[in-house]
Amino acid sequence: MIRRDRGKARVVPVTTDILPRRYRAPRRIAVGGMGDVYCATDETLGRTVAIKVLAERYAEDESIRARFRREALAAARLSGDPNIVTIFDVGEWHDRPFIVMEYMSRGSLEGVLRSAPTQPPAQALRWLEQAAAALDHAHANGIVHRDVKPGNLLLDANENVHVADFGIASAAGLDSLTLTGTVLGTAGYISPEQAQGGRATAASDEYALGVVAFELLTGERPFERESMTAEAAAHVNEPVPSACGRSNRLPCELDPVFERALAKDPAERYPTCDELVECVRNAFDEAAARTRTITPPPAPRPPIFVGDGSGRRSPARWPIVLALLGVAAVVGAIVAVALTSGGGGRSSSAPHARTIVRTVTSQGQTKTVRVTTPAPPPPPASPPPASPPPASSPPPTAPATGSPSQLVDQATSKIHSGDYAGALPLAQQALAQLQGTGQPYEAYAAYDVGTSLAHTGRCAEAMKYLAQSERIQGHRSEIDADRAYCKTH
Repeated sequence: MIRRDRGKARVVPVTTDILPRRYRAPRRIAVGGMGDVYCATDETLGRTVAIKVLAERYAEDESIRARFRREALAAARLSGDPNIVTIFDVGEWHDRPFIVMEYMSRGSLEGVLRSAPTQPPAQALRWLEQAAAALDHAHANGIVHRDVKPGNLLLDANENVHVADFGIASAAGLDSLTLTGTVLGTAGYISPEQAQGGRATAASDEYALGVVAFELLTGERPFERESMTAEAAAHVNEPVPSACGRSNRLPCELDPVFERALAKDPAERYPTCDELVECVRNAFDEAAARTRTITPPPAPRPPIFVGDGSGRRSPARWPIVLALLGVAAVVGAIVAVALTSGGGGRSSSAPHARTIVRTVTSQGQTKTVRVTTPAPPPPPASPPPASPPPASSPPPTAPATGSPSQLVDQATSKIHSGDYAGALPLAQQALAQLQGTGQPYEAYAAYDVGTSLAHTGRCAEAMKYLAQSERIQGHRSEIDADRAYCKTH
């Protein structure tokens, strides 16, 4: 039983016989607007199960009870999917419908987000892919979930996602916001069409999964508000926020993905949940490719403009004149040396300066230039001995400056040019600042450190950083290539 105490739900001991006796020692593990969830031991089959019991206020309506059973049986047809919670039994006890299902020992993604609001992209993508596969399987069988949210994405002992509560919201007649305290409790994930009282479709589930994806990556729901009513209204009226604007560690390539996933019009969204998640993954891959593109050379400097007294501005000619003067000086020096060489033999007299007059023509103008070449210094008796290079490492350079992402981009550019030794300190400095964030740039920095170490003969050290990169961003062929390189070198 749930009592209301100053607006808050308070759980009190269960004093009524709500489950058949085969389900021993039930204990309530979750309380919701539609009913309660209990954990109990099925004495007949000798296993721990979870049992959802329809709330008493809905159980009093015979039509809702019938719909609950019908929807639960329909959802049971999906139990063969590896990412859908298996339903073992559907029944009634003392006029209260219940569903017996697989018990998930690691709780839900809702609990995960409470302890760690943002998740590493690789982990988030794994969970989203599992949820997407389950939802697409349900849609292919004509079943719409209607209430996709972290609380309905349960985790097994291996932390794999299983989707729970298929069709339950529809069974209880909760397609819209007409019942306060029910769907409003999950207003953060409700599609615009549901918020306006419309019928939920597969596109509504895809929208809700998009909200879950946004929250896993940014740590916030896209339309989060203090009031549930205001949040539901924001889904209808507010533009989709920028994911990279919420977290500067996320690539802005995600923004067009979420704009489509959270489109107000269901027809504009992705056709399947799997395609949505694939586009999220592609956005991270595109960002990774961008950071591995060598920075293009700087654009040429614009010409210097000078005035001619008429108010018009024209490109200054002095740079050209000065360049031509430089050429004239070089030519003059060569001629001076030739004149003092005395027919190929060295002159016994000391070298002296010479003055040469040259005509310089540029852009229709001719100028006479007088160039004086200085006397060349006498050659040394013998060339000075070359200093041997120091045995130690090159002299230290000043630490690189810039944000961690800029340092990663600089390191990546050096790697592409083959300068692994130059890339290593940049990548190490970036990784020191990104360590433990679990964000894409930490993966890129770890990879840059690993590949730089590998290609500078330090393969034993490189393996640790390559593994760190793979844990964050998942399997990549570039990481495999570096490991293979180390095995052959």
